[in-house]
Amino acid sequence: MVTLRMAKLKIVFEKAGEVIVELGDKNPKTVKAILDATPFESRAMIWGDEIYFSTPAKVGEENSQPTVEKGDVAYWPPGNALCLFFGPTPVSGPGEIRPASPVNVIGKIVGDLEILRRVREGEKIRVEKIE
Repeated sequence: MVTLRMAKLKIVFEKAGEVIVELGDKNPKTVKAILDATPFESRAMIWGDEIYFSTPAKVGEENSQPTVEKGDVAYWPPGNALCLFFGPTPVSGPGEIRPASPVNVIGKIVGDLEILRRVREGEKIRVEKIE
């Protein structure tokens, strides 16, 4: 059993490479729902400097927030989607990263965010737990 505090995800992109996500404990219901849904596959969608993709998890808002930090990974309740933020979105103001609507931040990408710039719309994604 993986504890929430130590849990990690590996997100593998079909062509671009992979990133590791260290999960936090700020939104335990959301983290548990994502962990319970893994492993799963999806397809990348791109919105500015955000990659998002649908998940089998269905969770409501939990400590949701209107802005995020670079490298944050969040769950977007209206789309049942995971979002990877590596820069501003089309609705971001100066000096902020703003999702389409409030998100539940579940963790942070560890390592090089430049991998995310190589991801293409429609690219296959696999999300796995790291034990």
